[in-house]
Amino acid sequence: MEPSGIQMVSGLILGVIVLILLVLKTKIHAFLALIIAASIAGLVGGMVPGDVAAAISEGFGSTLASIGIVIGLGVMMGRILEITGAAETLAYSLIKFVGKKKEEWAMAIAGYIISIPIFVDSAFVILNPLVKTLSRKTGKSVISIGVALAVGLVLTHTLVPPTPGPLGVAGIFGVDIGIMIALGLTLAIPLMIAGVLYAKWLGKRIYQLPDDSEAGFTRPNQHMGYPEMVEVINERAKDLPSFGRSFLPILIPIILIFLNTTLDALELTEGVYGIFIFLGQPIIAVALGLIVAIYALAGNRGRLNTLEEMERGIQDAGIILLVTGAGGALGNVLRTSGTGDYIAQQIAELPLPAILIPFFVSTMVRLVQGSGTVAMITAASISAPILAQMDVNMALAASAAALGSLIFSYFNDSFYWVVNRMLGIKNVKEQIMVWSVPTTIMWFIGFICLLIANMIL
Repeated sequence: MEPSGIQMVSGLILGVIVLILLVLKTKIHAFLALIIAASIAGLVGGMVPGDVAAAISEGFGSTLASIGIVIGLGVMMGRILEITGAAETLAYSLIKFVGKKKEEWAMAIAGYIISIPIFVDSAFVILNPLVKTLSRKTGKSVISIGVALAVGLVLTHTLVPPTPGPLGVAGIFGVDIGIMIALGLTLAIPLMIAGVLYAKWLGKRIYQLPDDSEAGFTRPNQHMGYPEMVEVINERAKDLPSFGRSFLPILIPIILIFLNTTLDALELTEGVYGIFIFLGQPIIAVALGLIVAIYALAGNRGRLNTLEEMERGIQDAGIILLVTGAGGALGNVLRTSGTGDYIAQQIAELPLPAILIPFFVSTMVRLVQGSGTVAMITAASISAPILAQMDVNMALAASAAALGSLIFSYFNDSFYWVVNRMLGIKNVKEQIMVWSVPTTIMWFIGFICLLIANMIL
C-alpha cells in the first residue's frame, strides 16, 4: 500500500521537529540528530524499515563520495596557511595595497580571501592582533575594523567552497563546484559592501580602542585624529612568508577548477584539454594546492611537525564530514520515500518562487539551532528532492540555502561569541549591534540579490 501525501509530509514535519528539539534541548550531537530525523521521516512517511536504513547509508556515502576528500585536503591546507603566517601575510599585503584610511575595506577583503581555505573562527582569532594594531595606530574604533574583518570572513565561509558548508550543499544539489565558487564569490560582493558600510557607521557609535588596562579596551570621550601609521606592517612582514608564496596555494586550485568548468562547458575534453580537465577536478586541484602549501610555506618546518599540524586539521574536519554526510542521508530518505515528489507538486501550485524554498528553510533552521553549516546542509537535504522536480537553477538554489543561513547570528552561534569576546564587547545590546544586526543586513541584501539573480539566471 502506497503511503499518502499527508503521511509523507507528516514524516518530514515530525523529523524536522525532532531534529530541532534534539539539537536544542538535548546532549545529542547534530550528526546523530540528523540520522534520527532521517529515520523518523522515512518510517513515519511510510517506508519499509529496511529501506530506510539502506537509504540513509546510500545518502551518506554518495554525499561524502563527492566532497569528503576535498574537505579533508582543504582543512590540511588551511592549517598550513595558519601555522606558517601566510594568512597574516595576505591581510598585511591587502592593507598596503588598499591604502591608508581604508582599513575596514582592506580587512574585509582580507577576510573574503582568507576564509576560503581557513575556518572562520580560526581566521578571526589569527587576524585579531592585526585588528588591534590597526586600531591603535590609526585611532579608528576596533569595532569598525573588527566587524569589517568578520563580515569578509563569514561571507566566503558561508558561500564559497571548499568551506564545508557550501561544499556539502553543492554535493547534495549535484552542482559543479567551480560554478558554486564563481556564484558564491559574486554574491558575496554586494553583501560585503553593505556589511562594511554598517561597520564604519557602528565604529562611530561604539568608539572603543585597545589599551594595556586589565579590561584590554578603553572608550575615549573624543575620537582621535588619524596619525601617521608606524611602519608596523613592514616590521611584521619581515617574519612572514611573501605574498606570492602565501597566495599561490589558494590561487592554483581556484584557477584549475574554473578551467575544468570552462573546458567542460565548451565540451573540450580531448588531448591536452583532457589533462586540464583532470587537473581541475576538485580533488586533484585542492591536492595540488596542498602540495604547493607544504613546499612553499612549510619548508623550514620539520617533517613530523608538518604532518602533526595537518593531522590536527583533519581531526577538526571529522565532525564536519559526519554532519555533511548525515545531511545527505536525510535528503536521500526524502527522495526515496517520495516525499520530495509530493511536496514539489504541492509547492508548484503556490505563488512562491521555488528558489526561496531552500533560503527560508535554511533561515528557520539557523534561527533555531545556531550553526550555519547545519542550517544550510539541512535546507539542502530537505529542498533538493523537492526542487529536482521543478524548473530551478540548482546552482542558485544551492547558494540560496547558503544565503539563508546568514540570518541574525546570536547566542547559539559560536562565531557570535568569538567576535564579541575578541573585540571586548560584554553588553548584550551592543553584542547584538556588533554581530546580530550586520548578519541580518547581509541576509536581507542576499535575499534581494537572490531574487534578482533568479530573474537573470
